[in-house]
Amino acid sequence: MSENIMILMLSVSTFLGALGLIALLWGVKTGQFDDHSKFLDAARYDNEEDLRDAAMMEEKKKAREKQKKEKCMPAD
Repeated sequence: MSENIMILMLSVSTFLGALGLIALLWGVKTGQFDDHSKFLDAARYDNEEDLRDAAMMEEKKKAREKQKKEKCMPAD
């Protein structure tokens, strides 16, 4: 390969790497990766029975949404 192409490839990859690093640092600084409900959920669902109940309610919710979508779809 030509020396000019190698220099271009290195500069572009360095620029993209620096851009990714800046985006990561910005995301960490602004709290994009924070999970505010993590500790609340851990306290709320602290035993096995509560976890099973929460999972069952999620399944019911998904089933209801699926039924609503099926009702809205026209028959073929």
